[in-house]
Amino acid sequence: MKSYGLLIFIPVAIAANSAGVEPLIVFAAAALALAPLAKLTQKATDALSASLGPNWGGLLSASLGNAPEIIIGVSALRKGLAEVVKSSLVGSIVGNLLFALGLSMLAGGIRNGAQNFDRRIAGMNAALLTLAVAGLIIPAVFHHTSEAVTREISTEIAGILFLVYLGSLVYSLTTSRSAADQRTVEPKAEPEIEPTHEPAAAKGGWGPSLGILAAATIGLAVMSEVLTDALEPASRTLGLTPIFSGIFLLALAGNFAETYNAIGFARDGKLDLSLGVTVGSSIQVALVVAPVLIFCGSLLGSPMDLVFSRFELVAIVLSVLVTRQLTDDGRSTWLDGLMLVAVYVMLGVGFFYLPAGAAVGW
Repeated sequence: MKSYGLLIFIPVAIAANSAGVEPLIVFAAAALALAPLAKLTQKATDALSASLGPNWGGLLSASLGNAPEIIIGVSALRKGLAEVVKSSLVGSIVGNLLFALGLSMLAGGIRNGAQNFDRRIAGMNAALLTLAVAGLIIPAVFHHTSEAVTREISTEIAGILFLVYLGSLVYSLTTSRSAADQRTVEPKAEPEIEPTHEPAAAKGGWGPSLGILAAATIGLAVMSEVLTDALEPASRTLGLTPIFSGIFLLALAGNFAETYNAIGFARDGKLDLSLGVTVGSSIQVALVVAPVLIFCGSLLGSPMDLVFSRFELVAIVLSVLVTRQLTDDGRSTWLDGLMLVAVYVMLGVGFFYLPAGAAVGW
């Protein structure tokens, strides 16, 4: 494919970053390198889903897609940039729920009309998102007691959130097996016509696809690191506030692969996979990435808490409420996607005009 020729921008971006080239040029080169890497992850996830099912395929894509965020977060914590890390977490949640899912529903609806998805899985994801919002609000409520108590509360809540995520994995695994058993018990007449197309995962097993997905994730992590280094000086050049850059620019760049994959799956009529990538990624950011960074911050001597500003919390709560409302019926149209994107753009307008000092604290 011609798009794979853009892989040449991986060494170009690395060399430009090392040589101290203009940050905007470095940012553009790294962004171009993300496109073929994202396409590789989509192809590998599509092949894996043929063997493992859409839920586990989306789970793998979301898990490996969030690996760069952990790498970037740990790197930023070492530099003492805890507030930037928290803004990028907010941006990932908001961007995946509103922008990535919205574009997926919009593109899929325009191409395929109304699309249905598993309402049961959507309901469980909505419940997990609501739990995540509660876990992010509680530390802010007790923020005014003392800094030490706030950090203790954040650490303990992070542990609870992580345990709930592990429980959701066990639940998904057991319910998926039960559904598979029910499908195999019922006798079904097999057609005599042999299929003309065999999935890549079925031909060579899911091992090669998993290897490609892991390799592409490593490439995404490296390019995300380059983007992060170039973002701050590029933002200063463009006159953007740090919180806007963290929530929107950094999150968009870091979530490029998830957004690209989700749109591609929706256009192919695989909206369940799109939901698994976008909503699943948001859940993992809140229940896995944030707790892991809390623990890593304590170990690195650069503690981070879960106290977000009121503007960031409003953005998260609005994103969860609107997404939950539009995925409650198990059916999606292009208009649903347009509304999600509209909310994202409106939040972007608000954060763009928000003064830098007003974004910190309560």
